[in-house]
Amino acid sequence: MNYMNYMNLQGDLSDYSKSEIVLVPVPFDGTSTWIKGADKGPKAMLEASEKVELYDIETRSSIYKKGIHTMQPICTGNEKSEEVADIVQATITKLIDDGKFPVMMGGEHSVSIGAFRAMASRYKDFSILQFDAHTDMRDIYFGSKYNHGCVLARGKEVCNHITQVGIRSMGEEELVNIDQNRVFYSFDINSGRLGNWIEKVIEQLTDDVYITVDVDAMDPAYLPATGTPEPEGIRYRDILDTVKAVAQTKHIIGFDVVELAPSEEFKASDFIVAKLIYQILSYKYFYQH
Repeated sequence: MNYMNYMNLQGDLSDYSKSEIVLVPVPFDGTSTWIKGADKGPKAMLEASEKVELYDIETRSSIYKKGIHTMQPICTGNEKSEEVADIVQATITKLIDDGKFPVMMGGEHSVSIGAFRAMASRYKDFSILQFDAHTDMRDIYFGSKYNHGCVLARGKEVCNHITQVGIRSMGEEELVNIDQNRVFYSFDINSGRLGNWIEKVIEQLTDDVYITVDVDAMDPAYLPATGTPEPEGIRYRDILDTVKAVAQTKHIIGFDVVELAPSEEFKASDFIVAKLIYQILSYKYFYQH
């Protein structure tokens, strides 16, 4: 199945050799444990992106001029999650070596494992900034170490600096894997108890930062079309303000957006995710060039 280009860009604006940015669709949903459909997420994001304006008001920039190439899907969706991790790792590593900025569109969250490994192979001391409702720190879940509930446990194996934002759900067995000082719970953020919590997030990050956005970090009132919607989430603007602060002070080396499970009832969710990708790119290139 052929996917359209992001924002329906054509010609030099989407040509691989001329584009600084490469989007990688990974339509995989092999380990979801409740609402299925994340494999349809990348296609929905791309279709909605055609309606995203090319000019970003906040940064007063048009980042699409950097060139955004959209790859065809790198998996069929029938692979095992371990195989997807290997495919993603090889793909992202090649993009880094080709001098491209990689953006992965999931799929469920297990697809990020390969990206973490790729970053670890090319960056000596990078951080992972995770936006998520769940810590995803189980060592094994439903018999697999590559389940979506284990993705940050696998990340921990290759990265010493993981900061988690928006968390409001976890299993008791995950407590041994998390660092409470690096978890920013949504109820603390929403209550205002943390003061300038974004500044505290920035202080924990190394110079090179990989961002992984599970869209269920947002409250279902903002984005209901996801596999495990959890109440009392953070706002869309909370994600943007944090990413903006990262772009202003650190080096963003790549990011992914995962766990959109598109629904005809909640088409706004598709557009929100499509625009989130463009706004993150706008911050990245406006502040870091």
